[in-house]
Amino acid sequence: MKTFIAKRLLLGILVLFGVILITFTLTRVIPSNPAAQWVGPRATAEQIKAARIELGLDKPLYIQFGRYLQNLLKGNLGYSLKSHQPVINELKTYIPATMELVLLSTIGAIFIGLPLGVMSAKRKDEWVDHICRFFSVGAVSLPTFWIGIFLQLVFYRWLGILPMGDQLSMNIKLMYNIPKITGFLTLDSLITGNFIVFKDALTHLVLPGITIALYPIGLVARMTRSALLEILNEDYIRSARSYGLPERMVLWSYALKNSLGPTVTVVTLSIGYTLVNTFLVESIFSWPGIGNYVATAVISLDYPAIMGVTIFSACAYVILNLIADIIIAMDPRVRI
Repeated sequence: MKTFIAKRLLLGILVLFGVILITFTLTRVIPSNPAAQWVGPRATAEQIKAARIELGLDKPLYIQFGRYLQNLLKGNLGYSLKSHQPVINELKTYIPATMELVLLSTIGAIFIGLPLGVMSAKRKDEWVDHICRFFSVGAVSLPTFWIGIFLQLVFYRWLGILPMGDQLSMNIKLMYNIPKITGFLTLDSLITGNFIVFKDALTHLVLPGITIALYPIGLVARMTRSALLEILNEDYIRSARSYGLPERMVLWSYALKNSLGPTVTVVTLSIGYTLVNTFLVESIFSWPGIGNYVATAVISLDYPAIMGVTIFSACAYVILNLIADIIIAMDPRVRI
């Protein structure tokens, strides 16, 4: 087990190095003038030249890359060309909002996807199974941006029951003190007992949460159904039924428990996938997370910010992939 984890960890480090190398190379190859962005639109030639020296852009690429790696090892992701603030500090501001959205969406997806998969497997080839499979395929296949815009059109424009976007209403921001403890707004408002802020934050989470949750719902439902159909044909399930145990107990206590390995693995990987793909959703709903942050950085060609978000996403995906590998390795049915 230790050797297996060590190998996976080494592969993850190599992947991260490849991501850093490719991202760094692209930021230097794409035509731009970071020094001019650093000093502003009205800078003189002398100021731009001084900025190139200050940013180390006058050095050869291999020296620039070596310095960037040294800074990364110290936890320094560079400075934003737009705000002149450390990228790591800006990420600390935006990451909690994204994590809150992704984690709550994933939890919701598990609570919806698991029963759908169980129901679909229990009623195999019946109309309930067909409906569940149709919903699962649709949830996985529909474009995220289309779902977000459609939900805004229905629940904000036509029905007027849910907000269009942002994390809080403007009047709540102006009238109440917004708690900042963990960075998770719903949790912070509960800790401080500010239920008005909690209710408003929860309302704003609904539409982007549904948009993000649809993909993992379909994934969890299909994986659960597939794993359960295989487990339900095992001998110990037939034995449990022959002893006269209730079908509900056989299905939920025995079959589902032994089919959760693949589902947990898929959920773990889908969290990483969702983190990487929240950018468009956050832009649609004006959600103050890293997606909105990197969208602004791309428009302004703020390369240190873009690289910071890319490295964070790569690290998150590698860590989650390592967790998924460990979960698979812990399954006694898998030989390493």
